Amino acid sequence: MRMFRTIRNVHERTVEAPAQAVGALLDRLSSPHDPAWPAPAWPPMRFDRPLGVGADGGHGFVRYGVTAYEPGRRVRFDFNPPMSGHHEFVIEPLGQDRCRLRHTLEAERRGAMLLGWALAVRWMHDTVLEELFDNVERCATGTVRSPVRRSPWVRLLSRLMWERAAATEIPAGARLARTAFERTDYGDAWRMRMRPGMPQDPESWRGVLRGAPFPVVGREGGEMLLGEDAGHLDFRASILVDDRHVTLSTVVRIHNWRGRLYWSLVKRVHPFMARTMLRRIHRRLALAAPTAAERGQRPANPAVPQTN
Repeated sequence: MRMFRTIRNVHERTVEAPAQAVGALLDRLSSPHDPAWPAPAWPPMRFDRPLGVGADGGHGFVRYGVTAYEPGRRVRFDFNPPMSGHHEFVIEPLGQDRCRLRHTLEAERRGAMLLGWALAVRWMHDTVLEELFDNVERCATGTVRSPVRRSPWVRLLSRLMWERAAATEIPAGARLARTAFERTDYGDAWRMRMRPGMPQDPESWRGVLRGAPFPVVGREGGEMLLGEDAGHLDFRASILVDDRHVTLSTVVRIHNWRGRLYWSLVKRVHPFMARTMLRRIHRRLALAAPTAAERGQRPANPAVPQTN
């Protein structure tokens, strides 16, 4: 017999603001100026088109599509296979200057998925929703009466499940890295997706080489080049930041047999170190960034139409 269970999870909060104002915030979910979704601390909600029926996307590894949308009042998302179920936001007016925001999740979980929900997903889901409610309350009222605090378990899960850096070609935009040497004996690149609110100044990412404070040897646009020359080899590290990605590229020029011997040992651990350092600073900067509501987003104003 297959083990399965329908999970029902409900979060709700009373907000001392008109339902129309809170609805205007709900209508901006997944938009470039979304003041509610708790990014960059969590993967952003993204769709293949503006919020509306038929939009497909999700957040992180959770994929779903919009199946019902009543602007300013309700939006429902149905999970993509192999998951089965839905989640939705509903705003209920409680008077002229008060409303209730509710999120309901119903999903069928089987076997290992049920265990994953109990051990990890539920705890992260609950935190994401409460942080989203905090953002809505802060935007709509200017304050949060009782902000959520992450438990040690959620902080550990966040660390363990943070996205990994992916191998890539040295990007065309990394011009300083590509032209650093007339001859390059080794090159690699690792990149991660930028999240809303993360700094786009390469200087902010300089700590990626923490413990090895190489001097800056060049800057151009969104790229910073660090490095050092030695008798056996020359080393350059490029940090390139754009709207979509941050990329750490490395190029090496070897001079002699000592350099070849040294690099033959170092290159065995270099890829692991590069992607680990990039992932570490990516998480650190994401957690240090202001929340969506704190980043000076436009205030909720029902008289001003919001666009995705």
